[in-house]
Amino acid sequence: MENPAATIHCSNIRCQAPNPQSNKFCQQCRTPLLRRYLWAIGQGIEGFQPGDTIAGRYLLIHARVLLDTQPGRPPETPLDIPGNLTPYLRLAPYSLHVPQLYGRLIPLEGRTRSEIWLLEDAPIYSYVSGQSSRKEKAAPPVEGQLLPELTSVWEKAPAMRQLNWLWQLAMLWQPLNSEGVASTLLSPTLLRVEGSVVRLLELQLDPKSAPTLQQLGQLWSQWIAGAAPTIAEFLKQLCTQLRDGQIRTSEQLVALLDQGLKNCGRSQTRTYQIFTRTDSGPSRSHNEDACYPPNGQLIKPANGASALAIVCDGIGGHEGGEVASNLAIDTLREQVEQLPNDPDNWNPSTLTLELEQATCAANDIISQQNDSERRSDRQRMGTTLVMARTSAHEMYITHVGDSRVYWVTRHNCHQVTLDDDLASREVRLGYALYRNAVQQPTAGSLVQALGMAPSATLHPTVQRFVLDEDCVFLLCSDGLSDYDRVEQYWQTEILPILDGRIDLPTAGTRLIEIANSQNGHDNATIALLYCTVNPSKETPPAQLSASQMKVPASSPVGGTLLATSAPSQMKTQPLATKGTARRPWGLLLGIICLLGLGSVLSYFLIPGVSESVDPLMKQMASNTSPPDASTATNPSPATTSADDPTASPAEILSLEPGAVIQVMNSSATNSQPQNVPLLLRRGLPPQNQTPFGVVPTGSILQIINKSPDPQQNSWVELRVCSPGTRNAESQPLKPAQPAAEPPQSPAGQTPGAVNPQPTTLPYPLVKSGDRGWLKEAEVLPQINPNFTLTSECVSPSASPPTSTPVPRAIPSP
Repeated sequence: MENPAATIHCSNIRCQAPNPQSNKFCQQCRTPLLRRYLWAIGQGIEGFQPGDTIAGRYLLIHARVLLDTQPGRPPETPLDIPGNLTPYLRLAPYSLHVPQLYGRLIPLEGRTRSEIWLLEDAPIYSYVSGQSSRKEKAAPPVEGQLLPELTSVWEKAPAMRQLNWLWQLAMLWQPLNSEGVASTLLSPTLLRVEGSVVRLLELQLDPKSAPTLQQLGQLWSQWIAGAAPTIAEFLKQLCTQLRDGQIRTSEQLVALLDQGLKNCGRSQTRTYQIFTRTDSGPSRSHNEDACYPPNGQLIKPANGASALAIVCDGIGGHEGGEVASNLAIDTLREQVEQLPNDPDNWNPSTLTLELEQATCAANDIISQQNDSERRSDRQRMGTTLVMARTSAHEMYITHVGDSRVYWVTRHNCHQVTLDDDLASREVRLGYALYRNAVQQPTAGSLVQALGMAPSATLHPTVQRFVLDEDCVFLLCSDGLSDYDRVEQYWQTEILPILDGRIDLPTAGTRLIEIANSQNGHDNATIALLYCTVNPSKETPPAQLSASQMKVPASSPVGGTLLATSAPSQMKTQPLATKGTARRPWGLLLGIICLLGLGSVLSYFLIPGVSESVDPLMKQMASNTSPPDASTATNPSPATTSADDPTASPAEILSLEPGAVIQVMNSSATNSQPQNVPLLLRRGLPPQNQTPFGVVPTGSILQIINKSPDPQQNSWVELRVCSPGTRNAESQPLKPAQPAAEPPQSPAGQTPGAVNPQPTTLPYPLVKSGDRGWLKEAEVLPQINPNFTLTSECVSPSASPPTSTPVPRAIPSP
């Protein structure tokens, strides 16, 4: 719906001129006009009519859909965020599927009761192609309309697309469950689709009783009748196993769907083209970026061969950044090209781990050169990384730093990487809205990059995407992505590739020209990876057999064993934000505090009490010898085993599911040897590995599970029963070499011109009920062999963070 009287302002921060809503380009600077549609949640929007302009900038299109007519201006972003909205922030790594908080809508009319919040990246048509697609002949919808519900297009989708949708829902179960919003996946009206991508309209808080995989199986059972014939029996058996409790974890469900996708994907062929371009830019004399394939080359891998593209943005000036980015390219190319590419032996968990290891190898090469050249402080060199590698029916994206990857289909353009900078960290920790966080002076400072610290403190992100439609992946440095240039130009410069109206070299050259003319403050590098998907002539679609439905072995989920033994009542994941019952901890703590305060006052105010207590305290002190300073702190495993050679934690405890342990140290020793924090991670590769935080000394943990994949048997899943009380401060990740405090940057110096410092990464402490993964090798040496469990391990309600940490970080390259 267009309002002739409404104007839309140019998103170019150097222009921001008003334009008629019907314009496609700014009439002043010719920048494509950015149409940012938003979804309103909360109370108060019902009082407005379509066509109304709210708060002077938001045009109500219909129902709860609004158009931001001033997308170049930051929205209203209050500092106080309601607790029921924090899941949007903490699920920022899943922004491909989950809409993000944009800001709060405060009407100028003074409606005090309105509590309207706006979501961006909601499933709303923001682009409608004017040309008909060769493969999708349906009439195009209207801009501003909601994307269709999954159930409305289910019957018309091919088998591969249906399995892909189910796989995405299964991948979302664990992260949504951990934030208490998994019931979103049980509400068909909230499940929308955009081609091959599942998009959620909004998040729905879970009821008091947590949703279960049995309920998910009941919902999916309703879709069996409309399933493609080749997967109908497969889906029927899958739903039966879900309802009967045979599938106990979302990891098992994902593994079964992976089997189906692997077999179904053989009925399609995928061909690839890769093109790269890099340029120093108008304001730089040297190019610190690097790419693979080499600059200007168009590569067409042979049928069946994997495709590989890499972009690195060097940090540390000409003397370091250029060296670091090229070292990373050479190391990664050598490591990744040696990985097997046999579709029959395709294993996503193994490949994910191998890509992480290759990234760590590149990190170690750069870090070792830094150390050998005695580089410290601002002289240390490093680089960002984005890498795309294909395998079977999937694309694997590896990412460190703030270089980005965009996924362009005929329907939309999505940023699929989350910058490793301070702004993004504030968001995923639930402390700030992104549009507010990026306004801070240090928002673009990196929290990690290759080469800045040992690999023990590096956390590369590896994601995988099922390829069942033609698409283009754009890998780029921030010389192009800054100031939303990709969002502005993807429709005119990248989308025509999919319709054959432009080739990759022409598109790549145009993108570099846009980076230099519209930005121009940095080097610019791009890699375009174009994928086409067609039916296979050699392998026609075959019906998936129910005999292929062997559920992977997995232990029952921890926490539920103490609650019930009935399989039908088993919860797939305990919620981190909710407890099974409220306990009067606050009342007990208050009583203890009052008793302590009364004792202190009695000692000082009541005559005779101090005279009676002091002699007693002196006698107790004389009967107690002071411990040796070296053993007064946490005893090491070696000290404990001196009296008993068989008493090492590794031999006493096998970390079997259900066991409860206590850790004696909040740090582990790596191979350097250096102390690194004991970080509890949210997921097992290839899921999200963002840390919950540091496990403090004295923490009591319950073993939940061990990696179901034999290739990953060094990982264990744990739940925090009780966080420790010693060393109870956030622990920074220290650089490889201690360094003095760097001098502050001169006033007015841009982040892009600042040389980096070694990484220092503070993390919050874990909370009771947090559940995540640790490497077994990191846990075993820290176990207290003399620990005795005095109470059951339960999941109390998790309290929200009370303060925002102030991290020290690497300025953006």
